[in-house]
Amino acid sequence: MISAPTRGRRFVAGLATAATAATLLLTGCTADQGAGGASDALLTIPREDMGTFSRNFNPFSPNAAPMTQQAIYESMLIYNPADGTTTPWLAESWDVADDGLSITFHLRDGVSWSDGEPLTAEDVATTFALQQEIVEGSFPYVSAVEATDEATVVFTFSTPFSPGLFEVGQQVIVPDHIWASQEDPDKFENKEPIGTGPFTEVSAFQTQSFDLLPNPHYWQEDRVQIPGVRMLAFAGNEGANLAAINGDVDWAPQFIPDIQKTYVDKDPENRTFWFPPTGSMVNWQLNTTDPRFENADVRKALSLAIDREQIVEVGMSGYTEPADCSGLSGSYETWKDESLLESCDWIGYDPDEAAALLDEAGFELEADGTRTTPDGEPFAFDISVGSASTDWLSVANIISQNLSDIGVTVNVDAPDWAAVTSDYEQGTFDTGIVWSDNAPTPYQYYRALMSSETLKPVGEQTFSNYHRFSDPAADELLQGFAASGTEEDQHAVVDELQALYLQDAPVIPLFPGPEWGAYTEARFTGWPTEADPYATLSTRAPTTVLVLTSLQPAD
Repeated sequence: MISAPTRGRRFVAGLATAATAATLLLTGCTADQGAGGASDALLTIPREDMGTFSRNFNPFSPNAAPMTQQAIYESMLIYNPADGTTTPWLAESWDVADDGLSITFHLRDGVSWSDGEPLTAEDVATTFALQQEIVEGSFPYVSAVEATDEATVVFTFSTPFSPGLFEVGQQVIVPDHIWASQEDPDKFENKEPIGTGPFTEVSAFQTQSFDLLPNPHYWQEDRVQIPGVRMLAFAGNEGANLAAINGDVDWAPQFIPDIQKTYVDKDPENRTFWFPPTGSMVNWQLNTTDPRFENADVRKALSLAIDREQIVEVGMSGYTEPADCSGLSGSYETWKDESLLESCDWIGYDPDEAAALLDEAGFELEADGTRTTPDGEPFAFDISVGSASTDWLSVANIISQNLSDIGVTVNVDAPDWAAVTSDYEQGTFDTGIVWSDNAPTPYQYYRALMSSETLKPVGEQTFSNYHRFSDPAADELLQGFAASGTEEDQHAVVDELQALYLQDAPVIPLFPGPEWGAYTEARFTGWPTEADPYATLSTRAPTTVLVLTSLQPAD
């Protein structure tokens, strides 16, 4: 079993809307000028893709309120993609069996739930039983979870699975004494959550804002130095950006166009942004159950027709970089096979070659300048993206313009994200701009894109592999990765996966997603930076709790 940031077989811890913003301004609770000063001001964060909040703090629910899995519930370990380190959290150490068939976690002493009950190994066992009950196919390699004593829990695998350490380790844990008695745990709204996290006490809950106040029994009491967290709801980037620009929020984890001019320059002494390319790869996914997209050469042709430089510079405001043929984001720089990247022939912008490939595939250019399919139908389709994501909408429009240059008609379809995601999950879409799996190793990324294990027929819900593609060769390689016991073996398998990806073009990679993050130090200091990347600036990542437990009120 490999842990990239650490060595050896044992690991031990060292230890709203614009109206909402206006209301805050009127009450004096802005980020730059908090009522009562910085010492008693709440850390204020916008959520740009939720027009309203529901009081649901169920960590197993896809509709959980923001910060449920970041401030209220915690995991046994935290992997940080910004610097490649792993931090023991609820577990102080773990042992990986030499045969890769089990992992034993040793829980940290002195951790209590927010109601004062102690954290035990039974809580961990109950959590995984619930996760496997609620989410079909969850942790399929875990055959048993046993609490062998109050502080020790043993995970037994049905087969060696090297990525399991991070997957199991980063599952947030819930209390057995609350959850074991729930008859319908997936429907339990958990309005008064009991967690181990730093901010568990729900206060002033409204549909457009709510507060989380400190856990009275937090196991790292000395690291909770801010008075609480306030979440604000916004139905799009525009409102959230206005709140940031006006100084109504402390932490702005969303896309802000021309951020230097519109945000930083308004208060350069306090405001900063940092966008490491460690987010998931953003892909243009084509529904391969559609005969128009089942041919890899057609997918490669469409890839060659798009100008990634324009997409990055205009659509993404220069905040990221064009993708390469590995499909891997900045999280995986050390995994890339440079020799394969040099041989790639379907990522660069080459509309002439794109047109030639489409001609060869039978997508002929008609006299009116538009193309038809081999069946004689117009080669026209939708590209779907959620209306709230102004950056991705811009990207979709550039793709549409690029493809029109070679006779392909693309309509940008932009309903709300709920509708878009539903179509992705059911396979009832043409094409779409889609995030990807992002884990400590590339295993999950390639599994979600090319494995038969993630392939579902149209009409059957899936949460990955929306494009519905698989390759038996990928299955074999992924099995080899899962069974590998050394980092050298894992890298060799990933090299082969990259070669297969280069051959198949299962999706069209666009750019690595930047981990959006901007902040003001007017009220709080201690933020992660490029020079001190102890976490990313994402408010939806496992590392978010590292930020919440590092911030301090400004002097």
